[in-house]
Amino acid sequence: MCQYPADLRPAYKDSTTIAHRVGNLNPNWNESNVDLFAQFLKAVELCGSEFVDKVKYVANVWLPARDIVRECLLARKDFDQSGKIIVMTQYCPWKEHLHELEADMGINEDEKPLYVLYEDDREKAWRVQAVSIHHGSFVSRKALPEPWRGLRDDTLSQLTGIPDCIFVHASGFIGGCRTKEGALNLAKKALQ
Repeated sequence: MCQYPADLRPAYKDSTTIAHRVGNLNPNWNESNVDLFAQFLKAVELCGSEFVDKVKYVANVWLPARDIVRECLLARKDFDQSGKIIVMTQYCPWKEHLHELEADMGINEDEKPLYVLYEDDREKAWRVQAVSIHHGSFVSRKALPEPWRGLRDDTLSQLTGIPDCIFVHASGFIGGCRTKEGALNLAKKALQ
């Protein structure tokens, strides 16, 4: 799968991939007396540590998150009969899992969730995030309403009629409330 159409020239080049970093361990054209075996061992260490880190991440972070997302996806109608709102029981990486689980579970396009609610542990507030059309996309299935975008605090609360609003991003992909109830009401109102 190509990251961009082949007929377009990329605007930037990613030179931080593991292949690039291993390649950078090769001697430069104007270097002599480089210990190739020592450089090879550095490459082995680099690749080995990346592999171990990735396995640990998948086992300890990615797979447990998938189970949480599955449970929350199955329970979505507990919070709104439409099934368009997911309330996460705890924050975890959810975006990729949601799209994969929807496909695995055969969820029809018109039944797919539009918003995911989760607590932001750092700020002790709740977020309403619009689900993207596919993993990695910046386009939302249904962004938060245009009149709310870029508004904050009391101005947003007065417009929506929902107390404790914090913000809605200028693009409408995310918003926040101080309480779970406020975030749920914000999401429900956005569905209308």
